[in-house]
Amino acid sequence: MNLYSIDTGLFKLDGGAMFGVVPKSIWNKTNPADENNLCTWAMRLLLIEDGDQLILIDTGLGDKQSEKFFSHYYLHGDDTLDKSLQKHGFNRDDITDVFLTHLHFDHVGGAIKREGDQLVPAFKNANFWSNKKHWQWATEPNQREKASFLKENILPIQESGKLKFVEDKESGILHPDISIRFAFGHTDAMMLPQINYKGKTILYIADLLPSVGHIPLPYVMAYDMFPLKTLEERAQYWKEIADNEYILFLEHDPVNECCTLQHTEKGVRLKDTFTLASIL
Repeated sequence: MNLYSIDTGLFKLDGGAMFGVVPKSIWNKTNPADENNLCTWAMRLLLIEDGDQLILIDTGLGDKQSEKFFSHYYLHGDDTLDKSLQKHGFNRDDITDVFLTHLHFDHVGGAIKREGDQLVPAFKNANFWSNKKHWQWATEPNQREKASFLKENILPIQESGKLKFVEDKESGILHPDISIRFAFGHTDAMMLPQINYKGKTILYIADLLPSVGHIPLPYVMAYDMFPLKTLEERAQYWKEIADNEYILFLEHDPVNECCTLQHTEKGVRLKDTFTLASIL
């Protein structure tokens, strides 16, 4: 098995929304905001290669939305999905499986592209993996979360006939060394792939931990649908992660690809940060 970090560019979101009840005077030290109170975030994906199987976890924003839509998120940086794949000797048509942690636009937007007037899969040879509970949640969205679930990102996946569902607590469906964990606070039934790699455990933490600046338990995003559930989940996961020295792969941290956690007198805190390549 080989693992590759796939950078798809940077975008900006409101710092207050990203840190919820935490005051700016605190979070601005770790995630500095610009003059508009916006912080920069990565859209970093994980590519897993094993034999003929090539699994991409999440897809970034994509490029099919309107200029007005993108103007709200200030896309910047030189990285793109195609450039990052090419750097490792791959292209979109090589992808066999696209695993979607959840269906918010910054995670699934790149799954679908425009071909003329049609919306078609951006990875024509891939199956797309979600779960029934989250799929229903996203396709019948509540008013608060509706703006994050865009039909043009989601419904064409089902229409393509390539949609597959993971069952709860199912292991090995994608690969014998990949198990699927769940979290329900950020959005209903977000999936966290856990990878057994050379005796190490790597957990793709998605939006349960947007950045190392979010490690203290109360640092919960205002975007989370069920913040008290997120708080409970983070406490359980953080203990397991620190106890077992898991490696966390960070999707949105603008600086750090991976980190580990440790127990301290103040609770679970950051231990180390490093690149994915340094552990391979």
